Amino acid sequence: MLRKFLLFLLVLIAIIPAAAWLFLRGSLPVYEGNLPLPGLADTVTVERDALGTVTLSAENRLDLARGLGFIHAQERFFEMDLMRRKAAGELAELFGAAALPVDRKARAYRMRTRAQSMLQKLPQDQLRLLEAYRDGVNTGLNNLKIKQFGYLLTQTSPRPWRSEDSLLIVLAMHITLQENSIDRELGLSMMHASLPESAYRFLTASGGEWDAPLDDSQFEWPPYPPASDIDLRSINRQTLSDNSFQELPAIGSNAFAVGGNLTNGSSLVANDMHLSLRVPGLWFRTRLVYPDPSHVNRKIDITGVSLPGNPVIVAGSNRHIAWGFTNSYGDFADWVRVKPDPNNPARYADHGEWKAIKVWQETLHVRDALDEKLEIHETEWGPILARDYDDIPLALVWTALQPDAVNLDIIELEQADNLEEAVKIAQRMGIPAQNFIAGSRNGDIAWTIAGRIPVRMGSYDANLPANWGQQTIGWSSWLAPADYPLVINPPEMRLWNGNSRMIDGTLLKKLGDGGYDLGARSQQIRDQLHVLNHAAPKDLLAIQLDDRALLLARWKQLLEETLQKTSPVAWRQEMQQALRDWDGHASPQSVAYRVVHGFRYAVMEHTLSAFAAIVKLDYPNFVLPRLSQIEHAVWELIKHRPLHLLPPGDDSWDDMLAACAQRVTEWLQAQPGGISARSWGEENTAAIQHPLSRALPTWITAWLDMPADQLPGDHHMPRVQTPNFGASLRFVVAPGEEENGYFQMPGGQSGHPLSPYYGSGHSDWVAGNASPFLPGPPQQTLYLHPTEIKPY
Repeated sequence: MLRKFLLFLLVLIAIIPAAAWLFLRGSLPVYEGNLPLPGLADTVTVERDALGTVTLSAENRLDLARGLGFIHAQERFFEMDLMRRKAAGELAELFGAAALPVDRKARAYRMRTRAQSMLQKLPQDQLRLLEAYRDGVNTGLNNLKIKQFGYLLTQTSPRPWRSEDSLLIVLAMHITLQENSIDRELGLSMMHASLPESAYRFLTASGGEWDAPLDDSQFEWPPYPPASDIDLRSINRQTLSDNSFQELPAIGSNAFAVGGNLTNGSSLVANDMHLSLRVPGLWFRTRLVYPDPSHVNRKIDITGVSLPGNPVIVAGSNRHIAWGFTNSYGDFADWVRVKPDPNNPARYADHGEWKAIKVWQETLHVRDALDEKLEIHETEWGPILARDYDDIPLALVWTALQPDAVNLDIIELEQADNLEEAVKIAQRMGIPAQNFIAGSRNGDIAWTIAGRIPVRMGSYDANLPANWGQQTIGWSSWLAPADYPLVINPPEMRLWNGNSRMIDGTLLKKLGDGGYDLGARSQQIRDQLHVLNHAAPKDLLAIQLDDRALLLARWKQLLEETLQKTSPVAWRQEMQQALRDWDGHASPQSVAYRVVHGFRYAVMEHTLSAFAAIVKLDYPNFVLPRLSQIEHAVWELIKHRPLHLLPPGDDSWDDMLAACAQRVTEWLQAQPGGISARSWGEENTAAIQHPLSRALPTWITAWLDMPADQLPGDHHMPRVQTPNFGASLRFVVAPGEEENGYFQMPGGQSGHPLSPYYGSGHSDWVAGNASPFLPGPPQQTLYLHPTEIKPY
């Protein structure tokens, strides 16, 4: 009996995984054969290469949208669902009360209601495109025999796609790309209220020696505040906190281009978009082929990436022009100080009148819990979402909340055959405002801003909350495309951006400063472009993969000088030994890079802690906002070493630097293997995960997540890389010569763990291999037909 029971148990153990595997296969996409797709006018052919890159061919653009919707739904519906829910504040319906904090913040924007309104303002051709895409998505979803993997794990059911959901995808990108800049201004307001003006300006200036704008303009960093304004030595040492400062990589990208004079032909465009990394990747490798409606016997042939949830190519090349994006970090939101009526809090003051605050009731549906009611108060400027340093209510004015913030004009880039046309299309796009860098087949290159730019009237500091209800200040309209900043074919025929400041003067004032990134990345890209006498795709790919630590070179020198001044104790010798493998790169095997990186961070954190402590005395919940240019301020202090700006408890700057070095050494030495085992790769190990991994057992996550590769790169260099943040794609392409271009993408093409395209191409991204830009030979072909055909 015991033997029979054990045998039964072994069979059961074998059967359960096999049954689960067979069950999961029921939710695999259909990759081959014939399927009906209602609404098509003609057949859509869907080819997939070895990596799962999809080529869709059709006789018209509406059929393509319907077919792409079908494919997106089959491969990525769960991820599409998460994005629309993120924007709408509806994640708690899937994940329960744990998602409520995220939902509360997002629902206050009322994005679904706004998306429904925006939908009605779209041109009819764009509306029809979204409807065709919507129907294709829902057919693709319903065609699956079993619910997708994410819904099986969460034990929920997918909700059908609506046309407005495609606009929510764009609004989700607004949140991803701009919300940090919006929250940053709340911290700036506390700093401005608490610190002397000279100290505030010193810490929050817009640029300095690391700038790399296209016009070569240079900002001079303001002088440090005098002792008569502020003396940090008077602060109680007990109030210092070394956990307020954070230096996170900018949500952004690199994009650069060279003109035909450097290639003897077409321009070259490179783009790597820096975003949070996940499985599957954010983007979907896509090629679209269809007849050109403007030219008989000519095809539109566009290759790049689509964003599941939308029927368009976001970035890529159409054989005439190629383009890419970086986050522009202009100022596209303002906080308005709202003065309530002291006798009636339901009203607020606006130019001598009392106006009623609109109140909206929102319901947050929570899985396995009671619904939660949310009351949102809105002014004519926007929703009241925060309070200023003095407890005055603040209303948010943001481009994403305006009635015509989103459109699908980006689709017109598919048919653009010259750079001037592409620039005009970019300037009227309804997307989060981006740097648009493009090149053409005839060798031209251009930079402008793609997306809406508000026109501000009156005189006020747009980085701080202002009272719009008393003065004639605020937003009056959108900037006309003719007034957008634009650079076409600069004299040296090179363009570059790494989320840093691009321009100066009046044009910069129109854009504003939303927290431009330190220019170290842009400067490194610019300088490498300028040494090229001839450019090929491999040269631009090499720039994308550049992990040289130019910013940290002076910090290494400072550390060595600090150690030389320190008495010969054990920790000093350990750190000096660790510095010997410095090769000037953020390479995985380098212990020296990790040591210098840690030293820089420790010095910046400690130096800024005293400034933060002053603000915390007035506002206990204060956390330093992202100060993108703070490298300039800290280095000025190190260079001039003013005693009155030394944190309390430190006798001298030399002592402070030595104490930081000792703290870093002792922390690294205390870990297993000591400091000699503390490589950069150990800290910079990939953690690129499936969205549901955190809730699953380790043996499942090991199957779902990408390998824990030790990765090169860091923040302030072209190869931006942290464990779960970095290049969400890389491509280099010359329009008209796409067969010579390169493309890399982490996380894979498919969201189904049993798909042959789950994680496809990820290893090439890790290694920086020059994978082809164009799809390879088709390995599987699916035909979507307008009429019922029996599948085989």
